[in-house]
Amino acid sequence: MTTQKQLEHLLEQQAKARLGGGQDKIDKQHAQGRLTARERIEMLLDPGSFEEFDMFKTHRCRNFGMEKSVYPGDGVVTGHGTVGGRIVYVYAQDFTVLGGSLSETMAEKICKLLDLAMKNGAPLVGLNDSGGARIQEGIESLAGFSDIFLRNVMASGVVPQISAILGPCAGGAVYSPALTDFIVMERKNSYMFLTGPKVVKSVCHEDVTVEELGGADMHSSQSGVSDYAAESTADAIAYIKRLLTFIPQNNLESAPVLPCADPVDRPSDALRTLIPDNANMAYDMKRVILETVDNGDFFEIKENFAPNLIVGFARYNGVSVGIVANQPGYLSGVLDIDSSVKGARFVRFCDCFNIPLVTFVDVPGFLPGTVQEYGGAIRNGAKILYAYAEATVPKITVITRKAYGGAYCVMSSKHLRGDINYAWPSAEVAVMGSRGAVEVLYSRQARDSGDAKAFLAEKEEEYHEAVSNPYVAAERGYIDDIIVPANTRARIIKALALTRNKRDQNPAKKHGNIPL
Repeated sequence: MTTQKQLEHLLEQQAKARLGGGQDKIDKQHAQGRLTARERIEMLLDPGSFEEFDMFKTHRCRNFGMEKSVYPGDGVVTGHGTVGGRIVYVYAQDFTVLGGSLSETMAEKICKLLDLAMKNGAPLVGLNDSGGARIQEGIESLAGFSDIFLRNVMASGVVPQISAILGPCAGGAVYSPALTDFIVMERKNSYMFLTGPKVVKSVCHEDVTVEELGGADMHSSQSGVSDYAAESTADAIAYIKRLLTFIPQNNLESAPVLPCADPVDRPSDALRTLIPDNANMAYDMKRVILETVDNGDFFEIKENFAPNLIVGFARYNGVSVGIVANQPGYLSGVLDIDSSVKGARFVRFCDCFNIPLVTFVDVPGFLPGTVQEYGGAIRNGAKILYAYAEATVPKITVITRKAYGGAYCVMSSKHLRGDINYAWPSAEVAVMGSRGAVEVLYSRQARDSGDAKAFLAEKEEEYHEAVSNPYVAAERGYIDDIIVPANTRARIIKALALTRNKRDQNPAKKHGNIPL
C-alpha cells in the first residue's frame, strides 16, 4: 500500500522538478521577457492534456563540480499532449537549468520522444532554448547531438517535425532544427548561427551583431532557414498551432477535411479583370489565391524569403492543399536560386505527407546573369523540377498568363505528371515571349523592311496566333482545358475530387539523387 509519506515525497519531488533551475532562474527568465519551458508547453497544448516523461531524469557527469549541479529533468521537459484534440509529442529546453545545454541524458529524453513519435505516428514539436553542447561532458554531449540528428533524419517524411527557436541556438544545436520540416523564430529573443560574432571577428575580421548574423529577420528573409519571424512566443506558438491544422499526423494519413460553408461553385468576377492588358505589367498573384480558396484563408510559408515564389497552405471545399505560385509582382515572377529551393522544399514536404498540390503559373523564365550562374542556377533550378517530377500526390495546375521556356516545364507541367492542367484565355505557353521570339526569328528581315517596328508588330501577332496562345497547347493535350477565370475555384475543387483516389508510383529504388 502506498503510504501518505510516500505520496507527499512524490509531490515534493514533482514540485522540485517543475522549478527547473530554481525560482531565481525563473524570475530572471521572466525579467528578460521570456517564458519558461513549461509555460511554453502549456501555451501550445490543449488545457490539461500534457503527460510528461522522464521528469526525474538527471545527468551522470561528475567532472568539474557537476555533481553539485543536478536538477530533475536535466534541462528539458518532454512528453505528449493534444493540439486541437490531435496528439502531438513535444519537448521544451529549459534555459533555467545550466543554460539549457545539451547533455547525454537530455539527448536520451529527446531521442525517446522522437522514437515514440515515429512508432505512434504523431507530429513532434521542439521548443528550442539552449546554449548548445554541455562543455563539461565533452564527447557525451556531442554523441547526444548526433543521436538526435540521426532520429531527425529517420523521422523525416514519416511524421511532421516542427521547431520553434525561442532563445539561443548555436553550433551543433542548429542542425536538429535544420533537419526538421518547419522552423519558427522569435524576433529579438532568438538567434541561430554556427559560430558567434566573436569567432567571426577573430577569424574573418568582420564586425557583425548577433541579430545581423543569426536573428529571426535575417533567417526569414535572407538565408531562408526560418519559415516565420514571430513577434513573440505567443505568436510563434499560434503559428505552429495553425500549421498543424493543415497537415496530417503522419505519412500514412491525410490532413483533416474540415466542414466548408464557402460555396463550391462561388464565382469570382474579380479574376476576369485581374490580368493587365499589357503583358509586361505586374499584378498580385495572392489575389488569385485568396479569390479561389475557402473563405479567402491562405497560410503562407516563408513569406519574406524569395517572394517571387509564393508557397503555403489553404483549403478547397475543406480539403487541405499546398499552393505554389509565381508572383508577377516581384521580379516579374521569375524563378531564381532561392525561389527554386524554396519551392522544391515545400513540394517535397507536401508529397511526403499526402497533401495535394495546386500550382498557379505566371513565369517568364529563369533569372539571367552571372550571379545566378556562378551560384549554381542550373543545379538549384533542377531541384524544383526534380521535386515536381517525383511527386505522386494530386497535382492541379492553372496557367494564368506567361509560361515560358524551361520555367514552363518546371512548374508542374503536364510533362512532369501534372494530373489536371488548366489555362486561362490570357495564357501564353511558348519558348519565350512573342516579342523576343520574333526579334530572334526576323531580325534580318526587320532591318530590310524599311519599318522595323511595324514589321515586328505584325510578326509578333502572327507568332502569338501560331505558337504561344493556350489553344496550341490545348490542341496537343498539354492543357486539359481553357477555363473561365471566374470559375477557377469550382474547376480546382472538381479536379481535386477527381484525383482524390489517384495512384502513382515511382520506380523501385533506395532513393533518388536530387541535385543538392
